[in-house]
Amino acid sequence: MMTTTTRTFCYVLVMISFTVLMGCCCSAKIYKVGDSDGWTTNDDSYSDWAKLKEFHVGDSLIFKYDRNFNDVTQVSGALEYEFCDSSSPTAVYNTGHDVVTLTEPGSYYFISSNHTRCLSGQRLDILVVHDPSHRIPQPPPRKIFPFGKTYNVGDSKEWRVPEESDFYFKWSEEKQFHVGDNLVFYYDNEVNDVLEISGDLEFISCDPTSPVSVHNTGQDLIRLTKPGIHYFISSKTGHCEAGLKLRVIVGPLPKAVPKKMMKLSPLDRLIKWLRTFKPKPHH
Repeated sequence: MMTTTTRTFCYVLVMISFTVLMGCCCSAKIYKVGDSDGWTTNDDSYSDWAKLKEFHVGDSLIFKYDRNFNDVTQVSGALEYEFCDSSSPTAVYNTGHDVVTLTEPGSYYFISSNHTRCLSGQRLDILVVHDPSHRIPQPPPRKIFPFGKTYNVGDSKEWRVPEESDFYFKWSEEKQFHVGDNLVFYYDNEVNDVLEISGDLEFISCDPTSPVSVHNTGQDLIRLTKPGIHYFISSKTGHCEAGLKLRVIVGPLPKAVPKKMMKLSPLDRLIKWLRTFKPKPHH
């Protein structure tokens, strides 16, 4: 009798544990990105698709597409997502039927490494929360540096062989660059590229053989993270020699002006002067 009771108790305990475990695991959901349309160019519809859902740690995304023409590139931040910058991906998937499990809370960014497809809407950003009963508010856009500015290289002329060979020299000389600023190079990536090179000699001789980095998306975002002189050229034959090269002098990160060094307004000076007339204590 005692043995039967013990076996029954163990059976009930195992079933309860199994039920709890299944309840935990079955709470995760699987979402097919884009539903029946799958992962394709679709005019920013992925923003609308994601707004209707809540994503939690443990959920999974399925990306379905033709691997001969497409892929899924996970990027690290909002800036890479905004500029469709796939040069430093967190992960790249290219099976045509990728399952991505959301293992941590936070923002996730997915794009196509095909720059044209990404700009046409093939990109997805989602917010993943840890506790289904407590929704974490959407974080503000990340800032790389507090004082960073973004410059479009060449302004309206963009990055192309200039009519005047000193065009980019004059363009950079009119500006003051600091650590934290960003350069954006716009160009036709079928006929051009951007190489960052290491020194003045390579810059003068237009030597592309030992670049620091190579960019070729047609819309490259380059962050100025160190003070000093930065050099950029095109590796295409004859382009650099014709003036398609840029030299920028980058100063240190600007410091906030101390309050005591700030120029006082006339009203502030008056208030400061009045405060010098302190009442004398009575004896």
